[in-house]
Amino acid sequence: MNERRTIRVCIIAASMDILGGQAIQAKRLLEGLSRESGVEAELLPINPRLPGPLRLLQRIKYVRTVVTSIAYIASLLVRLPRFDVVHVFSASYFSFVLAPAPAVLIAKLYGKPVLLNYHSGEAEDHLRRWPRTSLPMIRLADRVVVPSDYLVSVFANFGIKAERVLNTVDLARFRFRERNELSPVLLSNRNLERHYNVECTLRAFAIIQQRIPDARLIVAGDGSERNRIRALAVSLGLKNVEFLGAVAPEHMPALYDRAGVFVNASDIDNQPLSIIEAFASGLPVVTTNAGGIPDMVTDRETGLMVDRNDPEAIAEQVIQLLSDNVLALRLASRAGEASHKYTWAAVRRDWLRLYCALSRHEIALIDRVESSSART
Repeated sequence: MNERRTIRVCIIAASMDILGGQAIQAKRLLEGLSRESGVEAELLPINPRLPGPLRLLQRIKYVRTVVTSIAYIASLLVRLPRFDVVHVFSASYFSFVLAPAPAVLIAKLYGKPVLLNYHSGEAEDHLRRWPRTSLPMIRLADRVVVPSDYLVSVFANFGIKAERVLNTVDLARFRFRERNELSPVLLSNRNLERHYNVECTLRAFAIIQQRIPDARLIVAGDGSERNRIRALAVSLGLKNVEFLGAVAPEHMPALYDRAGVFVNASDIDNQPLSIIEAFASGLPVVTTNAGGIPDMVTDRETGLMVDRNDPEAIAEQVIQLLSDNVLALRLASRAGEASHKYTWAAVRRDWLRLYCALSRHEIALIDRVESSSART
């Protein structure tokens, strides 16, 4: 009878109250698992909302961190005992200490198998600079899963075996549109943090605007660099720049549809969801070769790649796309085809097999996965 029990999975990640790639991926994972008969998955948010008047405390800087952490740890202590597998999303640096570390420790206290799902492109620097808080905690996990071959190699350099399961995109939401003539509307959809180097995108746009005066730039995203980036746009004398701030995921498909070219100038990266979404939307991509991006973008086949922090090169490639529609169409078409490997259908067996391997009730679910796979 035990073999027929549903596997109960606790997904520990940020809720959509914190707009970001990990929250979006956790949401998509939960949506995918909700369609699987052998799994029951629930979100345990690292940023729980406090009840009633206590929620006011979460508006006060520093106090917010303390009270949210207390509520989060209490939630871990109360809820984790009833799950079979604990799936912990992880970023780097101080957020690693605040969120994944307590989840791993409390899960192991209860004897629960832990899957640590590490997403940050800053992994190499994190593991090198914070070895005492990161490496022992990561080694407590029963499985380490990352979205890219790049991170697999980073972890291997620190003696940690990691497995790759790709990020996902919902192709039903992001409609592929063939652009028979590219509009000179550029889209940047990265948070305004230094390692994403949106400054480089602005400097590239300054060059583009000299050649194409009616070019436009849409900047979606927010972050600690907000004021500096906006001041830079003024100092460069840029026109036709639209700063949208943080954009809710449900509004992103329309934003991709408005654009003609997607631009990414990050210095440190892993597997940007924004590039996958651009692929799915039919947008030709110009990007730097940071981190794991070369694993997902093949230069001159699914996008155009340049070295990091080179605004002149980015501008040159964008101008080339705008003047060569045959190239733009070819790149977008191949990228659209490549986007299909980032769907739930493509990764579901990887996740289910991992849960099966970690749980005590694996045989029936493995049979269901394999029989479902055979039918498709």
